[in-house]
Amino acid sequence: MKTIFHLTLLLLFAVSVSVAAEEAPLKLGLIGLDTSHVIAFTQVLNDASRENHVPGGRVIAAYKGGSADLESSASRVDGYTEQLVKEYGVQIVSSIEELCTLVDAVLLTSVDGRPHLAQATPVIKAGKRLFIDKPLAGSLADARAIAALAKEHNVPWFSSSSYRFYKSLQELKQQDVGEVRGAISYGPASLDPTHPDLFWYGIHATEALFTIMGTGCQRVTCFVSDDFHVATGEWEGGRMGTLYGLRTGAAPHRVTVFGSKAVADQQGSGDYAPLVAEIIQFFRTGVPPVSPDETLEMFAFMEAAHESIRQGGAPVALDEVIRQSE
Repeated sequence: MKTIFHLTLLLLFAVSVSVAAEEAPLKLGLIGLDTSHVIAFTQVLNDASRENHVPGGRVIAAYKGGSADLESSASRVDGYTEQLVKEYGVQIVSSIEELCTLVDAVLLTSVDGRPHLAQATPVIKAGKRLFIDKPLAGSLADARAIAALAKEHNVPWFSSSSYRFYKSLQELKQQDVGEVRGAISYGPASLDPTHPDLFWYGIHATEALFTIMGTGCQRVTCFVSDDFHVATGEWEGGRMGTLYGLRTGAAPHRVTVFGSKAVADQQGSGDYAPLVAEIIQFFRTGVPPVSPDETLEMFAFMEAAHESIRQGGAPVALDEVIRQSE
């Protein structure tokens, strides 16, 4: 009896240690301290007193990064770095390679999409699971290169705007409107000369559109004015999705979905916590909540819109811009 009792105790101890190990917070690293997202993500993860706290991971180290030729990056990186160090005790390291030796997984948060391929490469080669904040890259070619490199090294990754996981948008997605026949997504779409049109800020509204429409877009037609950036995509089966990028005046974000049984509107906004929760779940499981295929199709959509503008509003096939990016 004593032997059975001792074996039972040992088994219970082993199970409790295993559970504790599974629940131990992941050690997380940041790359690129030039966006308010690094503060928002760290607050949600590291401050257990916050109402929207997400357990399961803790930011412990970061690589500053920053882009000297992008004012919105260069002017902010030192301030956010100082805040992370003073308020959260985050260790600043001198290289991405060093960062990878200290952490379990990485959030690539550089506001500038152009260096993302170079910054993601050592993370992928180190075998670390990777979240890449919007935009995934500064070009369709770089976006495809990141996906190819991760596939080569069998490293799970995903990229997403926080818009996709807003409670209000997820509730809209769950509404019973019947067969989804189309959608309109509108939101801010300010431009920056360093990135193609929608890549800079229109990525948010683009992601919201794809959250409802999913993959299967075949061609895009786009027109612009001083106030608007309007891109309409034709999906398989005759479905239509339209993006209204708002460049002046009020710029709220909202989605309307057109179904075979009803029309429904997004109600309200959201915050970063749902995205952060998805990131932690992904880091634990290695299963991305957004497929690489969908993310790459979004970038092909934006590139096709860019090409349509260059062609005076002619429809441009996604296959065409994908071939051009090879």
